[in-house]
Amino acid sequence: MSLSPLKIGPYTLSNPIVLAPMAGVTDAPFRRICRSYGAGMTTSEMTTADTSLWQTPKSRHRLNLDLDAEPVAVQIAGSDAEQLATAAQACVKRGAQIIDINMGCPAKKVCKKLAGSALLKDEKLVKSILTHVVSAVAVPVTLKIRTGWDTEHRNAEIIARIAEDSGIQSLAVHGRTRACRYKGDAEFETISRIKEIVDIPVFANGDITTLKKSLEVLRLTNCDGLMIGRGAQGRPWIFRELGQLLNPDQDLPQLDKYELRDTMLGHLNELHRFYGEVTGVRVARKHLTWYCNSLANAGDFRRQVVRVESASEQIELTKMYFDREDGGIYLAA
Repeated sequence: MSLSPLKIGPYTLSNPIVLAPMAGVTDAPFRRICRSYGAGMTTSEMTTADTSLWQTPKSRHRLNLDLDAEPVAVQIAGSDAEQLATAAQACVKRGAQIIDINMGCPAKKVCKKLAGSALLKDEKLVKSILTHVVSAVAVPVTLKIRTGWDTEHRNAEIIARIAEDSGIQSLAVHGRTRACRYKGDAEFETISRIKEIVDIPVFANGDITTLKKSLEVLRLTNCDGLMIGRGAQGRPWIFRELGQLLNPDQDLPQLDKYELRDTMLGHLNELHRFYGEVTGVRVARKHLTWYCNSLANAGDFRRQVVRVESASEQIELTKMYFDREDGGIYLAA
């Protein structure tokens, strides 16, 4: 099975396996690692469309754009069409080449403000937002959605048609309603129907956690690409593994203990530099926990490394784990 080259506006992606934007996860250091392993595109963490809040440390980190990678994609979230259009223009001035609108986030604090997946309840507002943002910027605008607000109100097909008619240039669909959050199986049949009714590229998202499942999702949805979220947490090399699977003629190196070690140590150093030591150590803990899920004999290492308070201790414990004879053994998914 292979995928055709995928274009979003004037940009041809190096491959159609992309990283999903995830608040609190896909910061600049993690995006760089995923691109180094072959992600065809990475998108900034979801950031508020309220530009008056952009001076907070959290927003400044989220708006740290990948100006060395093309296309530079930024995701924004909000519920006011004019505000979203203004935010999109501000992002373009900062260097964004693609604007992504979030209508898929299920988080209560986002939906409470009628943003994220809460917008799916109001199809007129969806159309207003999309047309405002598309007309406000000269770069491609993309959209991420879920299949509906709840199981009684699945309207993703309607939203997909609205999106295409409004000038949206690609669509990512998480195969669950907002009410389902991340429970139950993703509705790949819904994504398949959306793919049939629109001509813009469609990315399948949700439950793409293993190589086997990735191939199954492609078969079930016939989508143009895959958007991987949780499957990349602690396994950024999933993009290279998928590239090898989809293009077996490619001569890609096999993941070994030393590459794993260097990836983790590089990631830790980047987090400590990007956030500063105190916040960097705290952020690194969740990434270390995810990495350990893919490593054998990592229980003691995990319990120790998430409790230390300094960057040097995190680095030293990681080195010690990989120096062990039984350490660093990769558990392939």
